[in-house]
Amino acid sequence: MRFTVLASGSGGNVCSIESADFGLLIDAGLGPRQIAARLQEVGRSWSSVQVVLLTHTHTDHWKDATLQHLHRHRIPLWCHSGHHTVLRTYSDGFLALEAAGLVRSFAPFEAFPLSPGLRCRALPIRHDSGATFGFRLEGGADLFGGCNAIGYVADLGCWDDELADRLADVDLLAVEFNHDVALERNSKRGPRLIQRVLGDEGHLSNVQAVDLVRAVLCRSTKGRLRHLVQLHLSRECNRPALARAAAREMFDELRVAVAIHTAKQDEPGAPIHLNGSARPRVAARSPRRRGSRALPTQPSLPGLID
Repeated sequence: MRFTVLASGSGGNVCSIESADFGLLIDAGLGPRQIAARLQEVGRSWSSVQVVLLTHTHTDHWKDATLQHLHRHRIPLWCHSGHHTVLRTYSDGFLALEAAGLVRSFAPFEAFPLSPGLRCRALPIRHDSGATFGFRLEGGADLFGGCNAIGYVADLGCWDDELADRLADVDLLAVEFNHDVALERNSKRGPRLIQRVLGDEGHLSNVQAVDLVRAVLCRSTKGRLRHLVQLHLSRECNRPALARAAAREMFDELRVAVAIHTAKQDEPGAPIHLNGSARPRVAARSPRRRGSRALPTQPSLPGLID
């Protein structure tokens, strides 16, 4: 399996996962040409994408032009039924996907196959977007009965023991490290926005994210987790060095070797290859059309402000 962050942050979110000859995107928060350019930077193209998974309907996670692209190229969209109302209201692309039978629905906690060698489980998380999900993705079993696993949770204001249980024993864990609490509280943002971000349905702080990762490690086989990907850093209220330092301090305390990868908004990260024999390492950085139907403009929902 191979995991790549193409974009992460309030300006748009897209991640790529490949397993054997099957490829998927988690979220589609950039336009189709931007996604094509990011895929090209990591040696891939739209032809390598067979499915898109949607976490929630804040508009930094989907673009109507991209949903129209999925329809034109017959790429299915997996989402929750709770997403349908918003998408039907604001997206010609989603209506076209529905009419073509290209919308697939998942249910919380139920495993569903994306391909013969890749299965997924949707994990409900708390965020002020309505139905919001993280995912656990597992590849096919190897000769010894093991399989690569990826945990992905972004855009959540809090976590609980059940979520930590569901994320145990993954090889790669992608978690939101949105803000530093002091930077958030001392920012020039209005009190309402600050309270939203800090609330249980807002975004995880560096401290909250570290606590979640620690809880996952305590539930996991020692040495299983090899990669931590830090997602959705606030440009205004966080710093990559702060997020990395918070994670590194915890890993040093627990005496575990986990590579830390901090995602960026404006350029893709280096692809992370999951291989049972690979030692943890820090990856090096590699160098609307509207339809005839009158729809409301795609709104700037709260997710566009980190």
